[in-house]
Amino acid sequence: MTDNAVKGPVGYVPSIEKKYGRPIGEWKGLIRSSPLTEHMELVGGLNSEHGLGRGHANARVAHTLTEDSAK
Repeated sequence: MTDNAVKGPVGYVPSIEKKYGRPIGEWKGLIRSSPLTEHMELVGGLNSEHGLGRGHANARVAHTLTEDSAK
């Protein structure tokens, strides 16, 4: 049996959008426009200011920062 499930931060996309009611592009915009720059500061900000669970926040921050560093 082949496991075709998407793994890693990208796998969280549908559940983040469904649970928190915002598209991923909005979360990326919040991360990129934040005055915070450190990974865990950004995670804490998403958690405390927007109610994102720490796992989902961590996945969003990691994916967004990785995407930005690849540019």
